[in-house]
Amino acid sequence: MKIAVISDIHGNMDALESVLQDISKENCFKIFCLGDIAMAGPEPSETIHKIQDLVKTKDFHIIQGNTDNMLSVFSFDIYNELAKANAVMASAYLADSKILSDEDKAFLKSLAPQEYIEIQGIKILLVHGSPRKNNENIYPDMKIEEIEEIIRDTDADIIFCGHTHMPCGYQTNTNQTVINAGSVGRPFSESNNACYAILNINDDSTFQIYHKFVEYNVEQASQKLKNRGFEGADKLARMLLKATSRYPE
Repeated sequence: MKIAVISDIHGNMDALESVLQDISKENCFKIFCLGDIAMAGPEPSETIHKIQDLVKTKDFHIIQGNTDNMLSVFSFDIYNELAKANAVMASAYLADSKILSDEDKAFLKSLAPQEYIEIQGIKILLVHGSPRKNNENIYPDMKIEEIEEIIRDTDADIIFCGHTHMPCGYQTNTNQTVINAGSVGRPFSESNNACYAILNINDDSTFQIYHKFVEYNVEQASQKLKNRGFEGADKLARMLLKATSRYPE
């Protein structure tokens, strides 16, 4: 059984459509989505609607990302805190909040922060950042002791996360597997291709997990984002072409 794990779409419909086509070619039985589906991207509302369609028509499990939660409960307190950290992300937050409908925001608000799923005796935990916090970072090249502390209170065999947009994986001394699925819509790896993970569960309940990088029309997505016109949209658009840092400068 193959299961696709996607995360951090960030309103990038071009990337999402290409990944969904690849998932279909891979004959994945289920799709797990780890959140951050709309904010700071080319087509936030359209992406939410696509995800809603997938929930209705596919075996599709989705949890809430930190930016999904932020958009669902817009406030100027959140905006001001964002502005202190990064003015461009604050600008995107304000612009997205204006174009999303009340129904869009209600959908984001309805999403669970985590989900446990058991398949063939394998306990799987879906989180956005970490089991502890939806905005905790799991990066490549962390010490295994740090990873073990982050997941200390879960007995899941596999923990899937996103948030950092950096694909990676760990096997702990407690025989738990931790996989960051990377990002569909705003990758921060060497490649600007969309990234997702595939979990392949064998009949004997052994499993393999690997990342896939999918080409898409990144120039078109970048231009769409630039055309949104909010302050800093051009910087976010350039990051789709080449991410030189995690946040726009």
